[in-house]
Amino acid sequence: MHTPVTRRKVFYIPGYDPIHPRRYRELYRKEGAAQAAISGYDIALKPRKGARYGWQVEGRVDGAEVSAEFEVLVWSDIVRDSMKTGILATYGQLVRTAYIYISSGALRRLMWLRKGPVIAALYPVGMLLVQLLTALAVFWFGGRLLAWAFHLAIGAMPVLTLAAFAVSGAAAIALLRWFKAKDGKFFAYYLMHDYAFSAATRGANPPALETRMTDFTAAIADAMAGDFDEVLVVGHSSGAHIAVSCLADLIRLGKLPAIGPALSFLSLGQVIPMVSFLPDAHRLRADLHYLSARADLTWVDVTAPGDGCAFALCDPVAVSGVSPRDQKWPLVFSAAFTQTLKPETWKSLRWRFFRLHFQYLCAFDAPRDYDYFQITAGPLTLGARYAGRKPSKSRIDIAASCHTTMAA
Repeated sequence: MHTPVTRRKVFYIPGYDPIHPRRYRELYRKEGAAQAAISGYDIALKPRKGARYGWQVEGRVDGAEVSAEFEVLVWSDIVRDSMKTGILATYGQLVRTAYIYISSGALRRLMWLRKGPVIAALYPVGMLLVQLLTALAVFWFGGRLLAWAFHLAIGAMPVLTLAAFAVSGAAAIALLRWFKAKDGKFFAYYLMHDYAFSAATRGANPPALETRMTDFTAAIADAMAGDFDEVLVVGHSSGAHIAVSCLADLIRLGKLPAIGPALSFLSLGQVIPMVSFLPDAHRLRADLHYLSARADLTWVDVTAPGDGCAFALCDPVAVSGVSPRDQKWPLVFSAAFTQTLKPETWKSLRWRFFRLHFQYLCAFDAPRDYDYFQITAGPLTLGARYAGRKPSKSRIDIAASCHTTMAA
């Protein structure tokens, strides 16, 4: 018999996102209200006091009242620092990142799994090259056109040809700066920084992130010693691999009390193979191997083939080639966007790739057994909710990575 949850602590670990964490509170408030109206339960948000950013949720689901304390484990400052590069430095990142993924064999192996996230990874490369070629065209053809105009108006003078190309060069630089300023529409620089962040260290965690992850682990440990029925860690996108390592450290350090809250891990829209397939991701692969066999927690992994940015239905442990013989986790299944969203909703979202990547945190028109708001504000632990749930039949669990060495 499962003990019902009345108090829950939720830690949310975002992906590579430079925006203030209030966006997640507002997303939860808006989408939670929409899902509650669809599914017939009540959810209310209110401010939460504390040094770290979060909010309080009061839920009434299936007649049970649940209080959930949310905390965002923030690393957006690290993301912003990694994005402080100029135009030339970003093109340098492009060359280095492409070289690392191609020369290591990671790119070819990733394409065996899912084309969508690999195309998403190649998009910033293509878009940045298009921007560069456009600027070079402005420089070359604009310079020649201006030189021809000067020749007709004034006469053939070498200094005028130089002046023409100086003007066209300034125009080309201005165009590149315009592209960068409008990256909120193109997402080329943002995605380039995202993939370069892990590639720069060939899959190892940068020192600043390792230090922050130590803080995250300590925060989760404090909650495990608190008066909660469940401590739920939610890792979205790149936040999933951070959560894996934090939870592995938590258990290795013996921070789980003998009698305490249920420990649960929900990974959403994960892109773990983008990191675990890199040569020096020894730590992440070891953590995947370790966590997947632990009976101390419940790990559920939810993706959807409709999310072109995630490695949908790929068992992150198995495809990384580090499955232990007694692998227990994760339970991998699909949020099935095409079946849980109305046709008109799916039509409106189908080509909005970034919005779809966040659909796991949003309301569904016809939710089946995945409902983010019941998971975070309902009376069942993650383990109780999915007890007996079978993984999706189309789950991919074949070892694909050519780099499988793990940290000692």
